[in-house]
Amino acid sequence: MKKATQKRLLPTSTAGSLPKPSWLAQSETLWSPWKLQGDELVDGKQDALSLSLQDQQLAGIDIVSDGEQTRQHFVTTFIEHLSGVDFEHKQTVKIRDRYDASVPTVVADVSLAKSVFAEDAKRLRQQTNQPIKWALPGPMTMVDTLFDAHYNSREKLAWEFANILNQEAKALEAAGVDIIQFDEPAFNVFFDDVNAWGIACLERAVEGLKCETAVHICYGYGIKANTDWKKTLGSEWRQYEDIFPKLQQSSIDIISLECHNSHVPIELLELIRGKKVMVGAIDVTRNNIESAEEVANTLRAALKYVDADKLYPCTNCGMAPLPRDVAKGKLNALSAGADIVRKELAKEKIAPTCEVQ
Repeated sequence: MKKATQKRLLPTSTAGSLPKPSWLAQSETLWSPWKLQGDELVDGKQDALSLSLQDQQLAGIDIVSDGEQTRQHFVTTFIEHLSGVDFEHKQTVKIRDRYDASVPTVVADVSLAKSVFAEDAKRLRQQTNQPIKWALPGPMTMVDTLFDAHYNSREKLAWEFANILNQEAKALEAAGVDIIQFDEPAFNVFFDDVNAWGIACLERAVEGLKCETAVHICYGYGIKANTDWKKTLGSEWRQYEDIFPKLQQSSIDIISLECHNSHVPIELLELIRGKKVMVGAIDVTRNNIESAEEVANTLRAALKYVDADKLYPCTNCGMAPLPRDVAKGKLNALSAGADIVRKELAKEKIAPTCEVQ
């Protein structure tokens, strides 16, 4: 039996990352080097985690996270802790078939000696009684963010990563995490692989967990390579259509999607009817802060295809590349928009039924 996570209607959360304080890392930059070293860096990361939690709480976010404050990047920070991966001799690969990046190389069998994030999760758990969501990279996205010079098989490497992620996920569950989310932006690119083995690998990663599980599938951070790619997708973004049917049949509890200011036909959500859905109602590609009504409009549209008790208002993706004040404003807008729709649903529930004579 999966543990119930949130009793409040339309519980809000973020997809993952939040901007780091300027004293910890360069603002508005992915893969930014740390500005501190040694014990100062250890303390600085924990201070940033606490500040990120406070920002979420002040904005009224219901399901909180660490804001990914202790990691440089959502994938590579996890990979850094694996044996069998060489960070000294990097290779350039094209990530998600969109942009080149210098990435580590798999040179031997991969394994994980001890949990990467369990101690951070314990610290976050000590600071709040709210439900906690923790993001991990998904197996396919991990494969797509390094160079494999050992297994010579994307699928075989993904299964190895799935086993390792299952080990990490169980440690996070033991640390008090309520929802474990796997980030799989690669699911929006490699459709044949997703259906052939990607979803199966994801299910191996969640095997045996009693907490709720989620998969986050977006169109990427608000960086130029991603926004340029989106311009090539035409007036309708139907990538979800290729993977939703099999995801709907999977054991994953929650599916996290990009909806606001996207060209995703909202009716595609019907393909995952019955699943809980984190509906992205905040655009992370621009600094304009949404109004509460804009957020509410996105949620109202989603409610045609997602039952109210299964709809979780969220951001489209992580907000690490945004200015910190902009991210705070967007968190406030998310909470305010969700509250508008909550009140509307409450009125509908108590409104008297009118019989036609």
